[in-house]
Amino acid sequence: MTQDLVLQAGQRTVRMEVEAVAELEKRINGEFQRACEMILQCRGRAIVTGMGKSGHIGRKMAATLASTGTPSFFVHPGEASHGDLGMITRDDLVIAISNSGSSAEVLTLLPLLKRLSIPMISMTGKRDSPLAQAADVNLDIAVQTEACPLNLAPTSSTTVTLVMGDALAVALLEARGFTAEDFAFSHPGGALGRRLLLKVEDVMHAGDELPQVHTDTLLSQALLEMTSKGFGMTTIVDPKGELIGVFTDGDLRRVIDQKIELDIATMEQVMSRRPKTVSADTLAAEALRIMEDYKITALVVEDEAHFPIGVLHMHDILRAGVI
Repeated sequence: MTQDLVLQAGQRTVRMEVEAVAELEKRINGEFQRACEMILQCRGRAIVTGMGKSGHIGRKMAATLASTGTPSFFVHPGEASHGDLGMITRDDLVIAISNSGSSAEVLTLLPLLKRLSIPMISMTGKRDSPLAQAADVNLDIAVQTEACPLNLAPTSSTTVTLVMGDALAVALLEARGFTAEDFAFSHPGGALGRRLLLKVEDVMHAGDELPQVHTDTLLSQALLEMTSKGFGMTTIVDPKGELIGVFTDGDLRRVIDQKIELDIATMEQVMSRRPKTVSADTLAAEALRIMEDYKITALVVEDEAHFPIGVLHMHDILRAGVI
């Protein structure tokens, strides 16, 4: 097979599947709305089932539903006939996928689902199939032809099924008012979860780790505090303990350039006033943005009374994976 033929086959496949998906938009109709309403009214979980390639798509569909606010999981129809049907309760709803609408393993479940009065949404390529006829709602996933040149391997049909599942998930997401923070709670281990859930208080250094000196502290002594705490800065507080300034490695370079004597100068003379601060409940991602905007590597964390309660270094945020 020549290179040109390989490229043509690939391009033809993409074109055919794009056309099949484009046809799907016309089927987002009253049946689709009824399906969404059924899922929204369901007191239990949306149980997705399907055999073969439909099953692979069903697993992804269940995962997408679960991560966007619709409790859901996949049940293999073959395993359901051998005990896993016990995972489905009367409060649940079943989404059964079969392009032919006549998968024996799926049809075997129908009498049992009917006996339990479990509502069912089918996704089939044939409206007059047994599965479509048995369902409360049928979503049409028919395609004119598969991208496979033999018109045998599930290609366009599985893509269309996948997109129909995504359409359901997104419609339900919006109907539920699902937010980015809700999404993050379903993905606490991912980068998005860390950006939306991790707060400054989760990674800041507090207590004895907080570098702190007073306005009358000699610069030489403040440098010892900076060195021992290892953040390249120290906070400066007044007699009441309220934050009034910071001294950083950058300030030290300025002091050296000005030939100020380290054993004579006090912090009040050399500190930087009105430092950038954040509260403990600030998102770590927002703190990182502040550091990047102002080209600083550390932020003081203060409470509502402007007392320093911690320090946050950029390395802490990077270690936490908030990037």
